[in-house]
Amino acid sequence: MNQKIEFILEQLRLGKSKTFGRSSDTSVCEQLSFPIFNEAEMEYDSNTSEEKETIVYTRNKKKKGHREEMFENLPVETIEYVLPEEEQFCDKCNCKLHVMSKETRREVVIIPAKVKLKEHVRYIYSCRCCEKKDTEATIKKASMPNPALPKSFASASSIAYVMCEKFVKGLPLYRQEQDWARLGFKLSRQTMSNWMVLSSDRWLKPLYERMREYLIQRDILHVDETTLQVLQEPGRPASTKSYMWLYRTGREGPHIVLFNYQMTRAGKHPREFLDGYKGYLSTDGYSGYNDMPGIINVGCLAHAHVCLPM
Repeated sequence: MNQKIEFILEQLRLGKSKTFGRSSDTSVCEQLSFPIFNEAEMEYDSNTSEEKETIVYTRNKKKKGHREEMFENLPVETIEYVLPEEEQFCDKCNCKLHVMSKETRREVVIIPAKVKLKEHVRYIYSCRCCEKKDTEATIKKASMPNPALPKSFASASSIAYVMCEKFVKGLPLYRQEQDWARLGFKLSRQTMSNWMVLSSDRWLKPLYERMREYLIQRDILHVDETTLQVLQEPGRPASTKSYMWLYRTGREGPHIVLFNYQMTRAGKHPREFLDGYKGYLSTDGYSGYNDMPGIINVGCLAHAHVCLPM
């Protein structure tokens, strides 16, 4: 009995440790569950036609003209199949046949990514006469577009592709490295990292700062923060909480949404980011948003309750 009690207590301590203990390698169980591999079989329904549309909810009856709406923004390649000239005669009376109607079948075609090398060759010209008469010859160069990154073979399209795969599709660089290899080009994750860091500093940071200037000119903003973990951050354990702050404009005008990473949740971060802003700020109940100069905190209006008289 004592052995069983000790065993049960040990299991309880182990369970608490797994549940409440710190870990830098946390994963969502659904991401690792094996049934995800048979997702197609799980979702398949033989009674459902291809016409069922899922946007935000599923409806069994499609509206009229749905296919036309799906295809309206796609480029169209038309392939026509006609009889050879010598076969356009009737088999019975040998009279010339005419086009009675057309039968059309539509297919959606996907063009996989492919890698190609683009060479920019610039011609340089000089004057033969000046070379003979003067000590300095006249030299002219043809105009050529500047590279996205100096002394790099990266193009704007390849940099955008890596960034989109990483931040939009959530594809890690080591998996992108494998994808590039399957496309026939060995591109290391270190090179892709350099592309993203240098391009962000060279091209995206000025755009980000300009968007921030427009953001603080508005009169209504929304702010919120959420936790995240950053691995291998100098001087900080992997289990330490960091924060991603989000700043968003209201409904008027073009939407601006900016993210700002900070190591802490201190109220100084929104004060510094919103320096110069004068207007209304919609936030949750976190006290770090209070007492900001020139800013009226209107709280979280999405959770406001209207009190009606009895």
